Amino acid sequence: MEYKIKKLLVFCFAVISASGINIELATVASAAPVEAATIAAHLSSVKSMSGDFVQSGPKGQKTSGRFFLQRPGKLRFNYAGQSGVSLIADGKSVVIYNKKLKTSRLYALAKTPLKLLLDDKVEFSGNRLKSIRDEGAQVIIKLADKSAFGNSNIAMVFDRKSLDLLRWSLTDERDQITTVTISNVKEGVRAPPGTFNIDYAANREFNTTTK
Repeated sequence: MEYKIKKLLVFCFAVISASGINIELATVASAAPVEAATIAAHLSSVKSMSGDFVQSGPKGQKTSGRFFLQRPGKLRFNYAGQSGVSLIADGKSVVIYNKKLKTSRLYALAKTPLKLLLDDKVEFSGNRLKSIRDEGAQVIIKLADKSAFGNSNIAMVFDRKSLDLLRWSLTDERDQITTVTISNVKEGVRAPPGTFNIDYAANREFNTTTK
């Protein structure tokens, strides 16, 4: 279970095939970057949201739960079931807790793909933008930042009409894809107090690896 969640952290972001996200920016129409900027501005305007999620791993395994997002930098995934697993970003770090196994993994947020989703001002431009594809009902945007997380890349899928984020997928350096699909999304919500708090003392106590 923890391995699958770690894949979400290290390789996050929409149920699309590898071939569906391989159109390079050079092949995109000249108007595409403007559209990408419009979508980025819309996503940036959503300062908070909550909803349900389903995570699909590279081997077809699925987990689900609830999420809360607050821009900039804050996110929480609570996984359903008896695992006691949660993923929390507090604006500086990201931690994966497993209460059942009494483990905790801490990462610098800036070194994970979650940063591209949680920035106060989302940027779909420059070298970061690798491709954009308009499929009629949906728009797929592929991003990468080699300096932050190597050769992995993120594909985000947006509703073409509303510009709302539907799902995201990240392909790792071994071409394995982990997907998160969100639903029942509510914007402008206020998360309960303490939702994004990371217990750094507990992390040290669990003697886990910091990356």
